[in-house]
Amino acid sequence: MARPRIKDVARHAGVSEKTVSNVLNDYVHVSERTRRVVQEAIDQLGYRINLAGRHLRSGRTGIIALVVPELDVPYFAELARHVVREAENRSLTVLIHQSGADREREKAALAGFGSDFVDGVILSPLALAPEDLRAHAGLPPTVLLGELLTDGADHVAIDNELAAREATEHLLALGRRHILAVGGRDDEGVGTAQARTRGFRAALAEAGIAYDPASLLPVEAFHMSDGAAAVRRVLAGGARPDALLCLNDQLALGALRTLHAYGARVPEDVAVVGFDDVEGGRFSVPSLSTVAPDKEAVARVAIDLLLRRIDEATRPESRPDDAGRPGSAHPQDHVVAHRLVLRESTEGAAGRDGVW
Repeated sequence: MARPRIKDVARHAGVSEKTVSNVLNDYVHVSERTRRVVQEAIDQLGYRINLAGRHLRSGRTGIIALVVPELDVPYFAELARHVVREAENRSLTVLIHQSGADREREKAALAGFGSDFVDGVILSPLALAPEDLRAHAGLPPTVLLGELLTDGADHVAIDNELAAREATEHLLALGRRHILAVGGRDDEGVGTAQARTRGFRAALAEAGIAYDPASLLPVEAFHMSDGAAAVRRVLAGGARPDALLCLNDQLALGALRTLHAYGARVPEDVAVVGFDDVEGGRFSVPSLSTVAPDKEAVARVAIDLLLRRIDEATRPESRPDDAGRPGSAHPQDHVVAHRLVLRESTEGAAGRDGVW
């Protein structure tokens, strides 16, 4: 049996093909009665929109890629959920790719995976170098998440330095003076860990506390096991911090486990703050104080920026700038909101959500 076409739906509903098209495109000027009649014809005939034909006419596939380092890190999983939801609201399909923080995989994402099946890419890079992004000119539209590598692409992030400074200031306001930064990195690299470490150091300096490089606890990865191991090493060496600034919630949750194993009370002996406000931190014992980025806003702004660049790239009148980028010459840098959520790991019983 031949696949129903628009003209079949039109004949069945007793309307023109243009009217069917208007219903399919959800034009507001179509009457409710006409819309109902056309929808009944669509349902009865089993008509489906020919997406391939639509995409050929528009020069788009309707598919975008979201590329994150690790899908089993809760922050990226939660962010992916928001991106998918926002994309669905714009009739887009999201291809989710895990880069493993591998530079070649991230470069492949910038290149559209060597094909033209994605209209654009939202990428959270960890391994890319600025020269990789400069070489990206003329390839699929891209929006970067996280710290800004260069001015070669649109970018969305929270103010990580300010957020870490505020979290550290909270710990200082509690009277804590021996604060360790789990996952801290004090090098010249461009990344989220470096930005958060700068915020940590700025808060200490403002409080008149001398910076000690030993206050940074490096980690190989930002997993719970890495946070647990980093805190275990420092406690086994005899250090007794009174607060931990953990650069993500996974590190903080691992740190909580090690503190429990050593008999340290949280927050009485050691106050703990994380980053990302993932679901696990709301149900840990004690519940985790954390910096909460507006993940919904990150997704919404990233999709908005990407769609604008895709539109510029597919408009016949669009012309590349001197660097080979389509449309607007100046990439946009958007900072979205964050807030400090205080729970039991710094506030004790007063930080509980609700009353027994």
